[in-house]
Amino acid sequence: MIKTALKLLLLLLVTLLTVIALNTWRKGSRQMQVPPLAPVAVDEAGAASRLAEAVRFKTLSSREDATLNADQFKALHALLQARFPKLHATLKREVVNELSLLYTWEGTDPKAQPIMLMAHQDVVPIAPGTEGDWQVPPFAGQVRDGFVWGRGSWDDKGNLMSQLEAVEMLLASGYRPTRTLYLAFGADEEASGARGAARIATLLKERGVRLAFVLDEGLLVLDGVMPGLSKPVALIGVAEKGYLSVELKVTATPGHSSMPPKAGSSAIAMMAAALNRIENEQMPASISGVAREMFDILAPEMNGFSRVALSNLWLFGPVVRRQLEGAASTNAMLRTTTALTIVNAGNKENVLPGRAGATVNFRILPGDSKEGVLEHMRSKVTAIIPADKFELAPLPGGVDASKVAPTDSPQYLSLVKTVREIFPDVLVAPGLMVAGTDSIHYGAISDHIFKFSPVRANNEDLKRFHGTNERLSIRNYADAIRFYHRLIAEATGGK
Repeated sequence: MIKTALKLLLLLLVTLLTVIALNTWRKGSRQMQVPPLAPVAVDEAGAASRLAEAVRFKTLSSREDATLNADQFKALHALLQARFPKLHATLKREVVNELSLLYTWEGTDPKAQPIMLMAHQDVVPIAPGTEGDWQVPPFAGQVRDGFVWGRGSWDDKGNLMSQLEAVEMLLASGYRPTRTLYLAFGADEEASGARGAARIATLLKERGVRLAFVLDEGLLVLDGVMPGLSKPVALIGVAEKGYLSVELKVTATPGHSSMPPKAGSSAIAMMAAALNRIENEQMPASISGVAREMFDILAPEMNGFSRVALSNLWLFGPVVRRQLEGAASTNAMLRTTTALTIVNAGNKENVLPGRAGATVNFRILPGDSKEGVLEHMRSKVTAIIPADKFELAPLPGGVDASKVAPTDSPQYLSLVKTVREIFPDVLVAPGLMVAGTDSIHYGAISDHIFKFSPVRANNEDLKRFHGTNERLSIRNYADAIRFYHRLIAEATGGK
């Protein structure tokens, strides 16, 4: 009997291993095979110099003050007009809501749906106290050691200027697009895009414009960042997460600290317990949607056990999920995330406050909703605090996750083709943008909104994004110009 059981167990094990091996073997590469393009000639020194000039303008935006640094934005506009004369002589230029820019390159076929390339003019501020940590002053706009240094060189004047460089080059060659091209450069992306991208989107909708696709800043060509991959991978964002901040207000009887109430019943204690529960019982994680598609495409390119596990998620799914949940960057792809960001309570060390407040920020996964997130938070708080002792208030600025752009569409495949042509050594897969962009405002006029910046980045580079010593290599910048040059020519189908 034991011998028979052992034989049966061995047979089951062999069968299991065979199924795993077959699944792994059958998942062949899904990378598009495209001949690489010979690099188009780019005036690298001139382009780097022009980007450095743009970096020198302190185009810091504000959610509250629409006129903040307006002189800097207008000076940047003047620079663009001076440095790209052919573009400004040919394209229609509109200033939207005082500081945002919309360019229109009319195509020869009015029936063809137009496309849009996006970037933003504004930059994030320098973290107070870190100014001295910069190797080059953040707004000096210097070209040094093969890099353009300064705030905005990467995010996002690098995209903005490389798009203009590409159009200027195409105009110089006599190119005329069949399909209309829009260039949209908002002035407040870092402050939600409500005054820039949202207004441009509304303007185009009123004109009856429907966009074939939109390409905005976003995910990158990641080199050495994703475990298990020996090649760089270009992740094309096909969706972005939503955003919701919720304020929790807790009330209790105030009093003297010498006579505290029963343990757990003060405003601070109740709020702390509720926040602890919200933090520890987050919305569920799953390898599904965009994350599932990304791993399906990358699995055949993985090394070792990573390839086996990702090719057999039916078996290893729980193990893989737990591993992905352990890192902040991959955890954010799997769930609506919860972040405790603001806490306020008390103003004197010997007084029990009657009120305590906290703000919790959620980044909403496609498929979840603001209403669902609010109900999730309410259920956690209710388990700790009596209903008459707390209030939940969603803060302004909340937005659901974007639509997911289909990856079997001609628009996505054209983008993949261009990436493979310009970056022949990289893999390409769809990805989820876990942060926010102002392209989310264009959802009403396009079903194909992609978030991708044609920039190579390693782990060291990623620390510079919104951080200290932001810079963009001249080689990277030249490839970005080549990418937009090729994409515009391919997507607009001109001569």
